Parts: sequence; structure tokens; C-alpha cells
Amino acid sequence: MDISSSHRIEERRGRLTLIANEVARLAGTTLLEFGAATRKIKKTKNALDAKAYCIQQLQRLMPKNFMAATPWPQLEHCACYLKAITLRLDKYRADPTRDAQRLTEMKPQEQRYWCLVAERKGAQDARMLEFRWLLEELRVSFFTQDLRTPQPVSIKRLEKA
Repeated sequence: MDISSSHRIEERRGRLTLIANEVARLAGTTLLEFGAATRKIKKTKNALDAKAYCIQQLQRLMPKNFMAATPWPQLEHCACYLKAITLRLDKYRADPTRDAQRLTEMKPQEQRYWCLVAERKGAQDARMLEFRWLLEELRVSFFTQDLRTPQPVSIKRLEKA
């Protein structure tokens, strides 16, 4: 190994440490929100549709390999998506009718996506992945507006995507 290679390795070692620390921080934050969402779902009574939907959402957001399976930009927002589950179930009691209405609007969009995934036997291209994560953003926008989404999202934008 020559001197320039050794020098480059040392330069990049510090950057690698920063990246590893960021990944660890992100994983920790996400797992804390996962725990909070799981507890909230278990405690929720009398909101069967909302609870079932949140369980399904939680399973899709947090597969066993979520750190590897989730693209980095979305991984950065995963804690927010999980927090949205908790807040949604908190808000449910105040206005179950509104929640049911939003759920009715949301379901056809999701069904369209998951049917397409099934048709393609799980194969997804970049546009499908974009749509999948726009669904998460729409869910935040619909049920927990106070969390805000990084980009504007609506049913019309989903249909365009």
C-alpha cells in the first residue's frame, strides 16, 4: 500500500464514523417511536378499524430488516411515520367520524398500490417506491397534520404519480 492510499483510508475513516453514528442515532429514534406506537396500539380499545389499519401500517414500516429494506431518505422520516400512528390513535377519540372518513379516502390508494405489487410479484421500480412513500406522507397529512410532511401531498398528487 502506498502513502496516498493510506492517507485516503485515514481521511475516510472519520467520515465512516460519522455515518455510523448517524445510522445508530436514527435506528435508536425509530425504535423508540416503534415502541410507543406498539404500546398505543395495544392500549387502544373501541377503534377496531383504525387499530387494524395501524397494525398493518406498523408491519409494513417495520419489517425485521427495516434498516436495510428502507431507503435512506425514508428511513430519516420513519420515526415521524411511527409517531403519526401514536398521534392518530390519540386523536381518534376526539373525532372518530373524521378518522373513518380519512380512512375511506386512503384505502383505495393503498389497495391500488398493493395490487400492483402483487401483480408484479413484489418487483418494484422507482416510480412504485415513490408512490409507496407518498402513501406514508399522505397518511401523516390526513391523520396528523401537525407533524407536517416534507413535501406537499394529496390524493391528486398520488394519482399523478
